[in-house]
Amino acid sequence: MINLEKLSMNMAKISEQRHLRAIRDGIVSTLPLIIIGSIFLIIAIPPFPKDWAISILAKKHAAQILLPFRMTMFIMGLYAVIGIGYSLAKSYKLDGITGAILSVCAFLLTLVPKVIDPIETITQTVGGKAVQVVVAEGTKGSQFLQEDLGYVMQMSNLGSAGLFVGIIVAIFAVEVYRFTTKTGFRIKMPDAVPESVARSFEALTPAAIIIFTLTIITYWLKIDLHHIVGLIVTPFLKLSDSWFSVVVIVFLITFFWSFGIHGDSIIGSVVRPLWLMLLEQNATALANGKTIPHIAAEPLYQWFIWIGGSGTTIGLALLMLFKAKSSYGKALGKAVILPAIFNINEPIIFGAPIMLNPTLLPPFIIVPIVNASITYFAMSMHWVNRVTSTPPWTLPSPIGAFLATNGDFRAVILNIILIVISIVIYYPFFTAYEKKLLVEEKAEKTGEE
Repeated sequence: MINLEKLSMNMAKISEQRHLRAIRDGIVSTLPLIIIGSIFLIIAIPPFPKDWAISILAKKHAAQILLPFRMTMFIMGLYAVIGIGYSLAKSYKLDGITGAILSVCAFLLTLVPKVIDPIETITQTVGGKAVQVVVAEGTKGSQFLQEDLGYVMQMSNLGSAGLFVGIIVAIFAVEVYRFTTKTGFRIKMPDAVPESVARSFEALTPAAIIIFTLTIITYWLKIDLHHIVGLIVTPFLKLSDSWFSVVVIVFLITFFWSFGIHGDSIIGSVVRPLWLMLLEQNATALANGKTIPHIAAEPLYQWFIWIGGSGTTIGLALLMLFKAKSSYGKALGKAVILPAIFNINEPIIFGAPIMLNPTLLPPFIIVPIVNASITYFAMSMHWVNRVTSTPPWTLPSPIGAFLATNGDFRAVILNIILIVISIVIYYPFFTAYEKKLLVEEKAEKTGEE
């Protein structure tokens, strides 16, 4: 028979493995940019009728408004590589800045810049001056100033599409850095040399190894790492967007929380890169006026499954606040309701407690699975918009659901329905829990007398 507690402890150790932790920390470090980038996406495509003045104005200036989105969320793979390189280097007690720079260098060397070939040059007046404007081949009429022509970088590979390549080469770069440091295969400067200068010279050897290796792979052997990794990742990306995958992920997260282990950290370390790829593709489709392709991006979990926190504990918190008769239940309800509204549920998980509690564990696992299934079906039938952005996770869930779906009021209604469902499912278990508390309190009073 499988020892579930031992299994969960082993999984917790795996989640703290240095490379997985570096990936998790690196990606999490991009969240401020993703959240703010999402705000510009909402501003460019506001959640109002198309004939409203604000919508017409936003559409007119959409390309300019979306530039901050394209410089943040759209190329978040580049920022994630910085964080991964820094975090992994620090875990080895190496210089974090050097690890980050080497990682970014390695990532950029996996990309092949392209030259825009002009097919026509015309003269236009720009800013009151006559300038040459070039219509570039393959740009379908897009125009560039003559001085802007030259090598260009494909931005999509700097975003979620290149995230897995970024993870691989960031780990490679830092491991090379660690190897040269550990073996002493580096340029060692005298102690009198300033630390910043010495650090730069010490990075010469790993930099040379990294640059020559990736130059050979990308430019001489012409191996497209992004294409190869894309072929490998695509099946997993499709699988992660399925109902079955969502249910399995929800179950595993609540399973670990059942033992007091942060399930989101364990499972999120593995699947968050896939979630971000789904979200970025949804956001890009929205920005380009296309159909939103995916359902199971991370905001689906945040705003329609983890309402009030993992286990959809908002229902239990509301029951404790309004229905508790025991002294402990009443006090706990008052203490946990405000954090629950802002999706913080550690007080109720450890306060009830829910972990290792046979009375409250069943709904803690069942409710999220039910909510996930209902939401997935509603979005697959296009009854509710699919998620396209990441509002701050501490917003009350109806507001977050509204913003995450680009202003769909049906998402608010669905969110409220899911809260009601959580109350209904939690109710019989809460009643049993309350009876137990009342018996214990009565026995305690009798003992005192």
